[in-house]
Amino acid sequence: MSVGTRTTIIDILRAAPAGRPALLAPERPTLDHAGLLAQAEATAARLGGLGIGAGDAVGIVLPNGPEMAAAFLGVASAAVAAPLNPAYRAEEYSFYLDDLDARAIVLMAGEDGPARDVARARGIPILDLMPGEAAGSFTLGAGEGMDDRPAAAVPRFGGPDDVALVLHTSGTTSRPKIVPLSHANLAASARHIGATLSLTLDDRCLNIMPLFHIHGLIAAVLSSLAAGGGIFCTPGFNALRFFGWMGEARPTWVTAVPTMHQAILARATRNRETIATVPLRFIRSSSAALPVPVFRALEETFGCPVIESYGMTEATHQMASNRLPPGLRKPGTVGAAAGPEIAIMDGAGSLLNQGETGEVVIRGPNVTPGYQNNPRANAEAFTGGWFRTGDQGHLDADGYLTVTGRLKEIINRGGEKIAPREVDDVLMEHPAVAQAVTFAMAHDKLGEEVAAVIVLKEGASAGERDIRDFAAKSLADFKVPRRVLFVDEIPKGATGKLQRIGLAEKLGLG
Repeated sequence: MSVGTRTTIIDILRAAPAGRPALLAPERPTLDHAGLLAQAEATAARLGGLGIGAGDAVGIVLPNGPEMAAAFLGVASAAVAAPLNPAYRAEEYSFYLDDLDARAIVLMAGEDGPARDVARARGIPILDLMPGEAAGSFTLGAGEGMDDRPAAAVPRFGGPDDVALVLHTSGTTSRPKIVPLSHANLAASARHIGATLSLTLDDRCLNIMPLFHIHGLIAAVLSSLAAGGGIFCTPGFNALRFFGWMGEARPTWVTAVPTMHQAILARATRNRETIATVPLRFIRSSSAALPVPVFRALEETFGCPVIESYGMTEATHQMASNRLPPGLRKPGTVGAAAGPEIAIMDGAGSLLNQGETGEVVIRGPNVTPGYQNNPRANAEAFTGGWFRTGDQGHLDADGYLTVTGRLKEIINRGGEKIAPREVDDVLMEHPAVAQAVTFAMAHDKLGEEVAAVIVLKEGASAGERDIRDFAAKSLADFKVPRRVLFVDEIPKGATGKLQRIGLAEKLGLG
Protein backbone atom coordinates (compact mmCIF):
# COMPACT_ATOMS: atom_id res chain seq x y z
CA MET A 1 0.00 0.00 0.00
CA SER A 2 1.46 3.36 -1.03
CA VAL A 3 1.61 6.37 1.33
CA GLY A 4 2.26 9.62 -0.54
CA THR A 5 4.20 12.65 0.58
CA ARG A 6 1.09 14.85 0.91
CA THR A 7 -1.03 12.27 2.67
CA THR A 8 -3.35 12.76 5.66
CA ILE A 9 -4.52 10.36 8.36
CA ILE A 10 -7.89 9.87 6.68
CA ASP A 11 -6.13 9.20 3.34
CA ILE A 12 -4.14 6.40 5.02
CA LEU A 13 -7.28 4.85 6.46
CA ARG A 14 -9.17 5.12 3.16
CA ALA A 15 -6.36 3.47 1.20
CA ALA A 16 -6.22 0.38 3.44
CA PRO A 17 -7.62 -3.00 2.28
CA ALA A 18 -11.17 -2.88 3.65
CA GLY A 19 -11.67 -6.46 4.79
CA ARG A 20 -8.26 -7.06 6.34
CA PRO A 21 -7.73 -7.03 10.14
CA ALA A 22 -6.79 -3.59 11.48
CA LEU A 23 -7.18 -3.51 15.27
CA LEU A 24 -7.03 -6.59 17.47
CA ALA A 25 -6.96 -7.01 21.25
CA PRO A 26 -6.98 -9.81 23.82
CA GLU A 27 -10.30 -11.70 23.81
CA ARG A 28 -12.05 -9.15 21.55
CA PRO A 29 -13.52 -9.46 18.06
CA THR A 30 -11.32 -7.90 15.36
CA LEU A 31 -12.04 -4.53 13.76
CA ASP A 32 -11.18 -4.56 10.05
CA HIS A 33 -9.87 -1.59 8.08
CA ALA A 34 -13.35 -0.68 6.82
CA GLY A 35 -14.62 -0.60 10.40
CA LEU A 36 -11.66 1.52 11.52
CA LEU A 37 -12.32 4.01 8.70
CA ALA A 38 -15.98 4.22 9.70
CA GLN A 39 -14.95 4.77 13.32
CA ALA A 40 -12.62 7.62 12.37
CA GLU A 41 -15.30 9.23 10.20
CA ALA A 42 -17.84 8.98 13.03
CA THR A 43 -15.35 10.56 15.47
CA ALA A 44 -14.64 13.40 13.06
CA ALA A 45 -18.36 13.98 12.57
CA ARG A 46 -18.93 14.02 16.34
CA LEU A 47 -16.19 16.59 16.83
CA GLY A 48 -17.42 18.65 13.91
CA GLY A 49 -20.91 18.80 15.39
CA LEU A 50 -19.38 20.26 18.54
CA GLY A 51 -17.53 22.92 16.56
CA ILE A 52 -14.14 21.22 17.02
CA GLY A 53 -11.90 20.95 13.97
CA ALA A 54 -8.50 21.80 12.47
CA GLY A 55 -6.20 23.50 14.96
CA ASP A 56 -8.26 22.56 18.03
CA ALA A 57 -6.43 20.42 20.61
CA VAL A 58 -8.35 17.52 22.12
CA GLY A 59 -6.79 15.79 25.12
CA ILE A 60 -7.01 12.00 25.14
CA VAL A 61 -6.61 10.19 28.47
CA LEU A 62 -7.37 6.52 27.94
CA PRO A 63 -5.80 3.24 29.04
CA ASN A 64 -3.59 1.43 26.56
CA GLY A 65 -5.62 -0.63 24.14
CA PRO A 66 -7.51 -0.56 20.85
CA GLU A 67 -9.82 2.29 21.88
CA MET A 68 -6.80 4.50 22.55
CA ALA A 69 -5.41 3.66 19.10
CA ALA A 70 -8.74 4.32 17.36
CA ALA A 71 -9.41 7.51 19.32
CA PHE A 72 -5.98 8.87 18.37
CA LEU A 73 -6.66 8.19 14.69
CA GLY A 74 -10.18 9.63 14.76
CA VAL A 75 -9.29 12.80 16.65
CA ALA A 76 -6.09 13.34 14.64
CA SER A 77 -7.96 13.00 11.35
CA ALA A 78 -10.16 16.02 12.11
CA ALA A 79 -8.54 18.03 14.92
CA VAL A 80 -5.31 17.90 16.97
CA ALA A 81 -4.83 14.75 19.05
CA ALA A 82 -3.09 15.39 22.38
CA PRO A 83 -2.55 12.04 24.13
CA LEU A 84 -1.69 12.33 27.82
CA ASN A 85 -0.31 9.79 30.28
CA PRO A 86 -3.16 8.24 32.32
CA ALA A 87 -0.77 8.08 35.31
CA TYR A 88 -0.41 11.85 35.59
CA ARG A 89 -1.43 13.60 38.80
CA ALA A 90 -3.86 16.52 38.98
CA GLU A 91 -1.08 19.12 38.92
CA GLU A 92 0.33 17.61 35.71
CA TYR A 93 -3.06 17.54 33.99
CA SER A 94 -3.59 21.17 35.01
CA PHE A 95 -0.30 22.17 33.40
CA TYR A 96 -0.69 20.18 30.18
CA LEU A 97 -4.35 20.99 29.51
CA ASP A 98 -3.71 24.69 30.12
CA ASP A 99 -0.58 24.64 27.97
CA LEU A 100 -2.48 22.96 25.13
CA ASP A 101 -5.51 25.24 25.47
CA ALA A 102 -7.54 22.04 25.10
CA ARG A 103 -11.01 22.44 23.55
CA ALA A 104 -12.19 19.08 24.93
CA ILE A 105 -10.92 15.90 26.54
CA VAL A 106 -11.75 12.26 25.77
CA LEU A 107 -12.08 10.04 28.85
CA MET A 108 -13.31 6.50 29.45
CA ALA A 109 -17.00 6.60 30.40
CA GLY A 110 -17.64 5.83 34.07
CA GLU A 111 -14.04 6.33 35.18
CA ASP A 112 -13.30 9.05 37.71
CA GLY A 113 -9.86 10.42 38.41
CA PRO A 114 -7.68 13.52 38.36
CA ALA A 115 -8.11 14.15 34.62
CA ARG A 116 -11.89 14.39 35.01
CA ASP A 117 -11.56 16.52 38.15
CA VAL A 118 -9.21 18.98 36.44
CA ALA A 119 -11.38 19.17 33.30
CA ARG A 120 -14.45 19.92 35.44
CA ALA A 121 -12.61 22.57 37.44
CA ARG A 122 -11.38 24.26 34.28
CA GLY A 123 -14.62 23.99 32.37
CA ILE A 124 -13.09 21.81 29.66
CA PRO A 125 -15.85 19.80 27.93
CA ILE A 126 -15.58 16.05 28.50
CA LEU A 127 -16.34 13.45 25.82
CA ASP A 128 -17.09 10.08 27.40
CA LEU A 129 -15.87 7.12 25.33
CA MET A 130 -17.99 3.98 25.51
CA PRO A 131 -16.27 0.90 24.00
CA GLY A 132 -18.14 -1.24 21.49
CA GLU A 133 -17.89 -4.98 20.96
CA ALA A 134 -15.09 -5.04 18.37
CA ALA A 135 -11.58 -3.95 19.32
CA GLY A 136 -11.30 -0.20 18.85
CA SER A 137 -14.98 0.48 18.17
CA PHE A 138 -16.65 3.08 20.39
CA THR A 139 -19.18 5.85 20.67
CA LEU A 140 -18.52 9.31 22.09
CA GLY A 141 -21.20 10.52 24.48
CA ALA A 142 -21.90 14.18 25.09
CA GLY A 143 -20.19 13.93 28.45
CA GLU A 144 -20.02 16.88 30.78
CA GLY A 145 -19.81 20.55 29.97
CA MET A 146 -21.29 20.44 26.47
CA ASP A 147 -24.68 20.21 24.82
CA ASP A 148 -25.71 16.91 23.24
CA ARG A 149 -25.51 18.27 19.71
CA PRO A 150 -25.77 15.96 16.67
CA ALA A 151 -22.79 14.89 14.62
CA ALA A 152 -21.89 16.99 11.61
CA ALA A 153 -23.63 15.84 8.46
CA VAL A 154 -20.35 15.92 6.54
CA PRO A 155 -17.20 15.45 8.66
CA ARG A 156 -14.30 17.78 7.91
CA PHE A 157 -10.76 16.43 7.89
CA GLY A 158 -7.39 18.08 8.28
CA GLY A 159 -5.07 18.79 5.35
CA PRO A 160 -1.43 17.71 4.95
CA ASP A 161 -0.05 20.85 6.62
CA ASP A 162 -2.55 20.90 9.49
CA VAL A 163 -1.30 19.73 12.87
CA ALA A 164 -2.56 16.22 13.63
CA LEU A 165 -0.68 15.40 16.84
CA VAL A 166 0.94 17.36 19.64
CA LEU A 167 3.21 15.87 22.29
CA HIS A 168 5.29 17.47 24.99
CA THR A 169 9.00 16.93 25.34
CA SER A 170 10.04 15.27 28.57
CA GLY A 171 11.13 18.51 30.21
CA THR A 172 13.87 16.83 32.24
CA THR A 173 15.88 20.00 32.71
CA SER A 174 13.46 22.72 31.58
CA ARG A 175 9.81 23.47 30.98
CA PRO A 176 8.31 20.88 28.57
CA LYS A 177 7.96 22.13 25.00
CA ILE A 178 4.99 21.40 22.71
CA VAL A 179 5.97 19.48 19.56
CA PRO A 180 3.38 19.91 16.77
CA LEU A 181 3.39 17.24 14.07
CA SER A 182 1.42 17.64 10.85
CA HIS A 183 -0.44 15.03 8.84
CA ALA A 184 2.42 15.18 6.33
CA ASN A 185 4.96 14.56 9.13
CA LEU A 186 3.02 11.52 10.37
CA ALA A 187 2.50 10.09 6.90
CA ALA A 188 6.19 10.54 6.03
CA SER A 189 7.32 8.74 9.18
CA ALA A 190 4.87 5.87 8.65
CA ARG A 191 6.15 5.58 5.08
CA HIS A 192 9.79 5.57 6.22
CA ILE A 193 9.22 2.89 8.87
CA GLY A 194 7.19 0.73 6.49
CA ALA A 195 9.92 0.91 3.85
CA THR A 196 12.71 0.17 6.34
CA LEU A 197 10.91 -2.89 7.71
CA SER A 198 9.34 -4.01 4.38
CA LEU A 199 5.91 -4.00 6.03
CA THR A 200 2.98 -5.49 4.08
CA LEU A 201 -0.67 -6.23 4.68
CA ASP A 202 0.40 -9.67 5.96
CA ASP A 203 2.31 -8.15 8.89
CA ARG A 204 0.91 -7.81 12.38
CA CYS A 205 2.59 -5.90 15.20
CA LEU A 206 2.20 -6.86 18.86
CA ASN A 207 2.10 -3.49 20.60
CA ILE A 208 3.35 -3.27 24.18
CA MET A 209 4.39 0.40 24.00
CA PRO A 210 2.29 3.10 25.69
CA LEU A 211 0.05 4.88 23.20
CA PHE A 212 0.64 8.33 24.65
CA HIS A 213 4.19 8.05 23.28
CA ILE A 214 5.47 8.62 19.73
CA HIS A 215 7.06 5.15 19.52
CA GLY A 216 3.78 3.31 20.05
CA LEU A 217 1.61 5.74 18.06
CA ILE A 218 3.77 5.87 14.94
CA ALA A 219 6.12 2.87 14.85
CA ALA A 220 3.54 0.36 16.02
CA VAL A 221 0.09 1.72 15.10
CA LEU A 222 0.35 4.09 12.13
CA SER A 223 3.12 2.28 10.22
CA SER A 224 1.22 -1.01 10.51
CA LEU A 225 -2.04 0.50 9.27
CA ALA A 226 -0.33 2.46 6.49
CA ALA A 227 1.05 -0.84 5.18
CA GLY A 228 -2.43 -2.38 5.27
CA GLY A 229 -1.46 -4.64 8.18
CA GLY A 230 -2.81 -5.07 11.67
CA ILE A 231 -1.93 -4.08 15.21
CA PHE A 232 -2.66 -6.19 18.30
CA CYS A 233 -3.20 -3.68 21.13
CA THR A 234 -2.36 -4.94 24.61
CA PRO A 235 -3.36 -3.14 27.82
CA GLY A 236 0.31 -2.21 28.33
CA PHE A 237 3.60 -3.94 28.89
CA ASN A 238 3.51 -6.96 31.18
CA ALA A 239 6.37 -9.47 30.94
CA LEU A 240 4.24 -12.14 32.64
CA ARG A 241 1.52 -11.88 29.97
CA PHE A 242 3.70 -11.17 26.92
CA PHE A 243 4.03 -14.75 25.67
CA GLY A 244 0.32 -15.41 26.20
CA TRP A 245 -0.46 -12.38 24.04
CA MET A 246 2.10 -13.56 21.52
CA GLY A 247 0.30 -16.90 21.24
CA GLU A 248 -3.07 -15.20 20.77
CA ALA A 249 -1.93 -12.41 18.44
CA ARG A 250 0.42 -14.48 16.25
CA PRO A 251 2.40 -11.34 15.33
CA THR A 252 5.13 -11.08 12.73
CA TRP A 253 6.99 -8.39 14.68
CA VAL A 254 7.34 -6.54 17.97
CA THR A 255 8.71 -3.08 18.72
CA ALA A 256 9.76 -1.99 22.21
CA VAL A 257 12.37 -0.18 24.30
CA PRO A 258 15.42 -2.09 25.56
CA THR A 259 14.20 -2.45 29.15
CA MET A 260 11.11 -4.27 27.86
CA HIS A 261 13.22 -6.55 25.68
CA GLN A 262 15.36 -7.40 28.71
CA ALA A 263 12.29 -8.29 30.78
CA ILE A 264 10.98 -10.48 27.93
CA LEU A 265 14.33 -12.26 27.67
CA ALA A 266 14.20 -13.06 31.39
CA ARG A 267 11.06 -15.18 30.79
CA ALA A 268 11.96 -16.58 27.39
CA THR A 269 13.39 -19.92 28.57
CA ARG A 270 10.00 -20.79 30.09
CA ASN A 271 8.21 -20.00 26.83
CA ARG A 272 10.27 -21.78 24.18
CA GLU A 273 7.20 -23.49 22.71
CA THR A 274 5.48 -20.17 21.97
CA ILE A 275 8.69 -18.78 20.44
CA ALA A 276 8.91 -21.85 18.20
CA THR A 277 5.25 -21.90 17.13
CA VAL A 278 4.93 -18.12 16.56
CA PRO A 279 8.09 -17.23 14.60
CA LEU A 280 8.76 -13.50 14.36
CA ARG A 281 10.03 -11.97 11.12
CA PHE A 282 12.07 -9.45 13.14
CA ILE A 283 12.24 -7.63 16.47
CA ARG A 284 12.60 -3.85 16.54
CA SER A 285 14.20 -1.83 19.33
CA SER A 286 14.14 1.95 19.64
CA SER A 287 13.86 4.99 21.95
CA ALA A 288 17.02 4.09 23.92
CA ALA A 289 20.36 2.35 23.38
CA LEU A 290 20.18 -1.44 23.05
CA PRO A 291 23.14 -3.02 24.86
CA VAL A 292 25.07 -5.32 22.52
CA PRO A 293 24.73 -8.38 24.86
CA VAL A 294 20.94 -7.92 24.80
CA PHE A 295 21.00 -7.65 20.98
CA ARG A 296 22.88 -10.95 20.78
CA ALA A 297 20.61 -12.69 23.28
CA LEU A 298 17.44 -11.57 21.45
CA GLU A 299 18.67 -12.85 18.08
CA GLU A 300 19.78 -16.15 19.59
CA THR A 301 16.58 -16.66 21.59
CA PHE A 302 14.04 -15.69 18.94
CA GLY A 303 15.97 -16.78 15.85
CA CYS A 304 15.22 -13.60 13.94
CA PRO A 305 17.04 -10.34 13.16
CA VAL A 306 16.95 -7.53 15.70
CA ILE A 307 16.63 -4.09 14.10
CA GLU A 308 17.85 -1.25 16.29
CA SER A 309 16.45 2.14 15.30
CA TYR A 310 16.82 5.72 16.46
CA GLY A 311 13.92 8.05 17.01
CA MET A 312 12.64 11.12 18.83
CA THR A 313 9.39 13.02 19.07
CA GLU A 314 10.57 15.99 16.98
CA ALA A 315 11.27 13.59 14.08
CA THR A 316 7.85 11.91 14.36
CA HIS A 317 9.90 9.01 15.71
CA GLN A 318 12.26 7.32 13.23
CA MET A 319 15.50 8.97 12.08
CA ALA A 320 17.91 6.08 11.50
CA SER A 321 17.67 2.31 11.46
CA ASN A 322 19.67 -0.83 10.92
CA ARG A 323 18.46 -2.89 7.98
CA LEU A 324 16.81 -6.25 7.52
CA PRO A 325 18.92 -8.99 5.93
CA PRO A 326 20.61 -8.90 3.47
CA GLY A 327 21.17 -5.30 4.57
CA LEU A 328 23.64 -4.41 7.30
CA ARG A 329 22.94 -4.80 11.00
CA LYS A 330 25.66 -3.25 13.11
CA PRO A 331 25.23 -3.91 16.84
CA GLY A 332 26.08 -0.81 18.85
CA THR A 333 24.94 1.54 16.09
CA VAL A 334 21.45 2.88 15.44
CA GLY A 335 21.83 2.29 11.70
CA ALA A 336 21.88 4.54 8.68
CA ALA A 337 19.51 7.37 7.80
CA ALA A 338 16.01 5.95 7.42
CA GLY A 339 13.87 8.87 6.32
CA PRO A 340 15.46 12.22 7.07
CA GLU A 341 18.98 13.30 6.16
CA ILE A 342 21.48 12.91 9.00
CA ALA A 343 24.68 14.88 9.54
CA ILE A 344 27.06 15.75 12.37
CA MET A 345 27.52 19.39 13.39
CA ASP A 346 29.98 21.18 15.65
CA GLY A 347 29.04 23.78 18.24
CA ALA A 348 29.61 26.60 15.74
CA GLY A 349 27.10 25.20 13.23
CA SER A 350 29.56 23.69 10.73
CA LEU A 351 29.01 20.17 9.39
CA LEU A 352 31.75 17.68 10.30
CA ASN A 353 33.39 14.94 8.27
CA GLN A 354 32.78 11.20 8.46
CA GLY A 355 34.20 9.80 11.69
CA GLU A 356 34.21 13.11 13.55
CA THR A 357 32.14 13.38 16.73
CA GLY A 358 29.63 16.17 17.23
CA GLU A 359 25.90 16.85 17.52
CA VAL A 360 23.52 14.74 15.42
CA VAL A 361 21.37 16.96 13.17
CA ILE A 362 18.50 16.05 10.85
CA ARG A 363 16.23 17.52 8.18
CA GLY A 364 13.41 15.98 6.18
CA PRO A 365 9.65 15.63 5.70
CA ASN A 366 9.08 13.93 9.06
CA VAL A 367 10.76 16.68 11.12
CA THR A 368 8.55 19.12 13.04
CA PRO A 369 8.57 22.65 11.59
CA GLY A 370 9.23 23.99 15.10
CA TYR A 371 8.05 24.05 18.70
CA GLN A 372 4.67 25.64 19.32
CA ASN A 373 4.71 29.24 20.57
CA ASN A 374 8.38 29.02 21.51
CA PRO A 375 10.61 31.19 19.28
CA ARG A 376 13.56 30.98 21.69
CA ALA A 377 13.57 27.18 21.64
CA ASN A 378 13.27 27.19 17.84
CA ALA A 379 16.22 29.57 17.49
CA GLU A 380 18.30 27.18 19.59
CA ALA A 381 17.04 24.01 17.87
CA PHE A 382 17.44 24.94 14.20
CA THR A 383 20.68 25.90 12.42
CA GLY A 384 20.73 26.42 8.66
CA GLY A 385 17.61 24.29 8.19
CA TRP A 386 18.99 21.44 10.32
CA PHE A 387 17.29 20.36 13.55
CA ARG A 388 19.76 19.85 16.40
CA THR A 389 18.81 16.64 18.22
CA GLY A 390 20.85 17.22 21.36
CA ASP A 391 22.52 13.84 20.82
CA GLN A 392 26.25 13.33 20.36
CA GLY A 393 27.51 10.85 17.78
CA HIS A 394 29.51 10.07 14.67
CA LEU A 395 28.93 8.48 11.25
CA ASP A 396 31.11 5.65 9.91
CA ALA A 397 32.17 4.91 6.33
CA ASP A 398 28.86 3.11 5.66
CA GLY A 399 26.85 6.06 6.95
CA TYR A 400 25.90 4.16 10.11
CA LEU A 401 25.39 6.32 13.16
CA THR A 402 26.81 5.63 16.61
CA VAL A 403 25.11 7.74 19.28
CA THR A 404 27.50 8.32 22.16
CA GLY A 405 24.98 10.02 24.44
CA ARG A 406 22.86 13.05 25.11
CA LEU A 407 24.96 16.20 25.18
CA LYS A 408 23.29 17.26 28.43
CA GLU A 409 24.09 13.84 29.96
CA ILE A 410 27.84 13.98 29.24
CA ILE A 411 29.66 13.78 32.60
CA ASN A 412 32.13 16.62 33.14
CA ARG A 413 34.65 15.29 35.68
CA GLY A 414 36.93 18.25 36.34
CA GLY A 415 37.10 19.05 32.63
CA GLU A 416 37.37 15.42 31.50
CA LYS A 417 34.28 14.54 29.42
CA ILE A 418 32.80 11.05 29.79
CA ALA A 419 30.00 9.64 27.61
CA PRO A 420 27.84 7.46 29.90
CA ARG A 421 26.96 5.14 27.01
CA GLU A 422 30.60 4.10 26.66
CA VAL A 423 30.74 3.07 30.33
CA ASP A 424 27.35 1.30 30.07
CA ASP A 425 28.62 -0.81 27.19
CA VAL A 426 31.62 -2.00 29.21
CA LEU A 427 29.59 -2.76 32.34
CA MET A 428 27.01 -4.74 30.33
CA GLU A 429 29.75 -7.15 29.23
CA HIS A 430 30.26 -8.31 32.84
CA PRO A 431 28.75 -11.81 33.09
CA ALA A 432 26.78 -10.99 36.25
CA VAL A 433 25.21 -7.73 34.99
CA ALA A 434 21.66 -7.64 33.63
CA GLN A 435 21.25 -3.86 33.45
CA ALA A 436 23.63 -0.95 33.95
CA VAL A 437 23.13 2.81 33.80
CA THR A 438 26.01 5.27 34.23
CA PHE A 439 25.24 8.78 35.45
CA ALA A 440 26.75 11.89 37.02
CA MET A 441 26.79 12.46 40.74
CA ALA A 442 27.86 15.68 42.41
CA HIS A 443 31.48 16.07 43.60
CA ASP A 444 32.69 18.95 45.76
CA LYS A 445 36.01 19.45 43.92
CA LEU A 446 35.53 17.96 40.42
CA GLY A 447 31.97 19.17 39.92
CA GLU A 448 30.79 15.76 38.72
CA GLU A 449 31.93 12.19 39.32
CA VAL A 450 31.06 8.94 37.54
CA ALA A 451 28.54 6.62 39.19
CA ALA A 452 26.66 3.55 38.02
CA VAL A 453 23.60 1.63 39.12
CA ILE A 454 23.37 -2.08 38.35
CA VAL A 455 20.80 -4.86 38.36
CA LEU A 456 22.42 -8.28 38.61
CA LYS A 457 21.24 -11.32 36.68
CA GLU A 458 19.05 -13.72 38.62
CA GLY A 459 21.26 -15.93 40.79
CA ALA A 460 24.44 -13.97 39.99
CA SER A 461 26.61 -12.13 42.48
CA ALA A 462 29.17 -9.33 42.24
CA GLY A 463 30.43 -6.57 44.46
CA GLU A 464 31.39 -2.96 43.85
CA ARG A 465 35.10 -3.85 43.72
CA ASP A 466 34.41 -6.63 41.17
CA ILE A 467 32.58 -4.22 38.87
CA ARG A 468 35.18 -1.46 39.17
CA ASP A 469 38.06 -3.87 38.52
CA PHE A 470 36.24 -5.26 35.47
CA ALA A 471 35.60 -1.75 34.10
CA ALA A 472 39.22 -0.75 34.66
CA LYS A 473 40.37 -3.41 32.18
CA SER A 474 38.66 -1.52 29.33
CA LEU A 475 38.30 2.08 30.49
CA ALA A 476 40.71 4.86 31.37
CA ASP A 477 40.87 5.40 35.11
CA PHE A 478 38.86 8.64 35.04
CA LYS A 479 35.95 6.84 33.33
CA VAL A 480 35.67 4.01 35.90
CA PRO A 481 32.64 4.55 38.18
CA ARG A 482 33.68 5.72 41.65
CA ARG A 483 30.36 4.57 43.08
CA VAL A 484 28.48 1.43 42.06
CA LEU A 485 25.02 0.82 43.50
CA PHE A 486 23.11 -2.46 43.25
CA VAL A 487 19.31 -2.39 43.05
CA ASP A 488 16.51 -4.79 42.17
CA GLU A 489 15.06 -2.32 39.67
CA ILE A 490 16.38 0.89 38.14
CA PRO A 491 13.89 3.80 38.21
CA LYS A 492 12.37 4.37 34.76
CA GLY A 493 10.35 7.04 33.04
CA ALA A 494 6.70 6.67 32.01
CA THR A 495 7.61 5.05 28.69
CA GLY A 496 9.98 2.47 30.17
CA LYS A 497 13.14 4.39 29.27
CA LEU A 498 16.02 4.65 31.71
CA GLN A 499 16.72 8.28 32.57
CA ARG A 500 20.17 9.42 33.68
CA ILE A 501 19.34 13.00 34.60
CA GLY A 502 18.02 13.12 38.15
CA LEU A 503 19.04 9.52 38.84
CA ALA A 504 21.58 10.52 41.50
CA GLU A 505 18.84 12.25 43.50
CA LYS A 506 16.43 9.32 43.09
CA LEU A 507 19.08 6.96 44.40
CA GLY A 508 20.00 9.15 47.34
CA LEU A 509 23.32 10.43 45.95
CA GLY A 510 22.20 13.98 45.29
